[in-house]
Amino acid sequence: MKDIEIAQQVTPEPITEIAAKAGLTADQIDQYGSAKAKLKLPLPVKDTKRKLILVTSINPTPAGEGKSTVTIGLGDALTKIGKSTIIALREPSLGPVMGMKGGATGGGYSQVIPMEDINLHFTGDMHALTAANNTLAALIDNHIQQGNELNIDERRIQWKRALDINDRALRHTIIGLGGPTSGVPREDGFDITVASELMAILCLSENIADLKRRINRIVIGYTRDRKPVTVADLKVGGAIALLLKDALRPNLVQTLAHTPAFVHGGPFANIAHGCNSVLATQAGLNLADYTVTEAGFGADLGGQKFMDINVPAVGQAPNAVVIVATIRALKMHGGVALKELGTENVPALKNGLANLGHHVAAMQRYGVPVVVAINQFTADTENEIQTVKDYCANLGVEAVLADVWGQGGAGATDLAQTVVKLCDQPSEFKSIYNADDDLETKIQAIVTKTYGGAKVEYSGKAKRQLKAFAQRGWDKLPVCMAKTQYSLSDNPKLLGAPKDFTINVREFVPKLGAGFVVALTGNVLTMPGLPKHPAALDMDISDDGKISGLF
Repeated sequence: MKDIEIAQQVTPEPITEIAAKAGLTADQIDQYGSAKAKLKLPLPVKDTKRKLILVTSINPTPAGEGKSTVTIGLGDALTKIGKSTIIALREPSLGPVMGMKGGATGGGYSQVIPMEDINLHFTGDMHALTAANNTLAALIDNHIQQGNELNIDERRIQWKRALDINDRALRHTIIGLGGPTSGVPREDGFDITVASELMAILCLSENIADLKRRINRIVIGYTRDRKPVTVADLKVGGAIALLLKDALRPNLVQTLAHTPAFVHGGPFANIAHGCNSVLATQAGLNLADYTVTEAGFGADLGGQKFMDINVPAVGQAPNAVVIVATIRALKMHGGVALKELGTENVPALKNGLANLGHHVAAMQRYGVPVVVAINQFTADTENEIQTVKDYCANLGVEAVLADVWGQGGAGATDLAQTVVKLCDQPSEFKSIYNADDDLETKIQAIVTKTYGGAKVEYSGKAKRQLKAFAQRGWDKLPVCMAKTQYSLSDNPKLLGAPKDFTINVREFVPKLGAGFVVALTGNVLTMPGLPKHPAALDMDISDDGKISGLF
């Protein structure tokens, strides 16, 4: 049975009842229909922080890892064993939904619902972000058209337009054609909305005041004498914040088992920081004994960014880290072709386990307890399962089998019990770099300690930017690495656990509103393209409104 068919068989509980389970009163939410709601700001605050669980994974492969599915299943399992639990997830982007990767609502009997709404327009957050992003772009070009009082250099505008769909034709564009009344011609381009700075700002802001402060700090470009121009200089920060006033509020939904879930914010982890909103995570920590959240892609991307970017903003480190792996994906990292993954292959599995081992070590460097979740597939054999468990035991961590796709929370109670034990262990979180290290030192630490690389090479442009950033006082900001998700290196074809490789930084993008600098590595793109057979080709809606083919 397909995911959407499973989801459509479950009747959501009224969102008011889900809110009550989460400890929210009726006057603390605004309903968006019967199965969705937004929290009102300010959020409820309690004096004590509860347990935070981070779910991450090995490097993703076409074989599938199921990180969201495990996150949701673990949340349901914690509820099933009697723990007060809230799940915090990112919102799906229409790009992957209509493209190749799919949505972000889980799968099988481990899903958040209503999955059709969440995977499509949901409560309109993505549209608000897109509109706000493009309003700022329009105001920049209008300022230039109307006399350019700020002396903005049209060749050095860094603010791009945005669209929440994969559209490779918009990566590089020319705008302003059509004569003097149609603007000033210049090169431009589009980012996918989830890679925009406004998305990062939304996910890191504490409240409306913080949102406005961050928006005003955005560097939109430079003057002709190379001085940065900010949104505050344009005097439009209030207007942009106004468009995001509702998008800033976390969304409340439920799992198939009716566990409360906050689904809010959706930055990609390969080109942005890859974590749901700080507000949603903090709301979970203030309302439930256990909050389960996930970071995008592998531990080298979302996991590292959660630890070094999100933890300071949330104000609490994870009490436990769950690293998700599938035997299928591990065999692919060990050299097995996709079409042959259904056949037992212990030697290849052993080769691929190096990728898992690397991620375990990378997360352990933060001083937090780690457990491996084996997301079970029907073709997994006893020999293969035991091979993973033995390998992890030699690393000093437990590997727990979880059948969340087939059984939901009931298939992850062992994992839940293990996570509870880990959360009770003493731990002392420590970042892999010092906050006052310069950008090069921070990048070197990430490359060597998290990726397993040997060195970093910078393009001529990147070297010039480092000097300019140091002069402007931007060189001590956190760094957000933009890198392929498929490999520990910046080469997507280099699977497993490569050693002694070089990471190539081609360019930096200062995102002062978000509070970090993005380092673009390899050939990573901020506007993806659709595959040869996009998922959109299989989607339809019947005359009575029933959706099919979504997943």
